[in-house]
Amino acid sequence: MTANDQTSAPAIVTAAILVIGDEILSGRTKDKNIGYIAEYLTNIGIELREVRIVADVQEDIVAALNALRSRYGYVFTTGGIGPTHDDITADSVAAAFGVSIDHDPRAIAMLSERFPPDQLNEARLRMARIPAGADLIANSVSKAPGFNIGNVYVMAGVPSIMQAMLDVVAPTLKTGVKILSDTVRAGLREGDIGTALAEVARAHPDVSIGSYPFFSETGPDTNVVVRSRDAEKLSAAMVAVTTMLQSERAKAEHL
Repeated sequence: MTANDQTSAPAIVTAAILVIGDEILSGRTKDKNIGYIAEYLTNIGIELREVRIVADVQEDIVAALNALRSRYGYVFTTGGIGPTHDDITADSVAAAFGVSIDHDPRAIAMLSERFPPDQLNEARLRMARIPAGADLIANSVSKAPGFNIGNVYVMAGVPSIMQAMLDVVAPTLKTGVKILSDTVRAGLREGDIGTALAEVARAHPDVSIGSYPFFSETGPDTNVVVRSRDAEKLSAAMVAVTTMLQSERAKAEHL
């Protein structure tokens, strides 16, 4: 990326995740993709704003996809592109974009790298059905491709395959200014610092400040996380938070 590209890059690039599959909603399969994608996007300068989970119902997938792709810069879907009858993501994406869908010779060629002709049965060929106008996303793990159409990236639900696809996709994405963050352990319960922390947050409106309670070996405690795209504003807010915590700990010691 050139210096001119960097200066013209948008400050904020947003994204959403659409997880597709009855097995996720039933609890039979535990999702392992949301956290991975969220951290991955944060690290490259894309802000994840929303996550939805929908069943294997075409009208629900279409409605969710159309809502998300009109609102955010990118939408990443996981699940529903396998060989079985309930893998309807590709058909749903085609319906959402109003395009046809058929067996794609490029996708068949990819599948042929793994499966001999006598094993490319009807079920496996379902994974070669791609909406018209879509670009393929290579799959180094099992060869069955994902695809990209518009601002939507359709990936597998199997974590290892999804991760491989995301590595392929990432270099092609527009990114914004990365969110910087810092964390300080309060040494106090969340309720002990809530009022004072709110005052700090009001004094630093351009910075995101959050408190996250946890249990340590010494009992209830809280992590305070400060986030900003501006390093100076982050530093100033961290100084204010640290000073506040020192004051609140001193008060607690004298109670």
